[in-house]
Amino acid sequence: MIVVNAVITSTPGDIVALQEAINTMEIASRAEAGCDDYTFSIELNNPGTVRITEKWHTVEALMEHMNTPHMTAFQHAMGAHPPSSMDVKFYEVTEIQPF
Repeated sequence: MIVVNAVITSTPGDIVALQEAINTMEIASRAEAGCDDYTFSIELNNPGTVRITEKWHTVEALMEHMNTPHMTAFQHAMGAHPPSSMDVKFYEVTEIQPF
């Protein structure tokens, strides 16, 4: 399993302006083959910070996701409301343990 963890710093106003694009991205991404989860979260104590958590079956599924029309549309929306910073990492998980 591949887990993506992204932190985007922006302004609360820009995040509100991106809500339609975020909604579309979540729905379309969750429908993709190989996607187990795709969730945007806004920090309650810092409404200028968005976290994205994704879970993919394989790296190949993640790479296919990067070339989808909804990714292109989301990147265009982000370009219209550029974040002040982005930190995106992905992890390959070889074992999952219950907590």
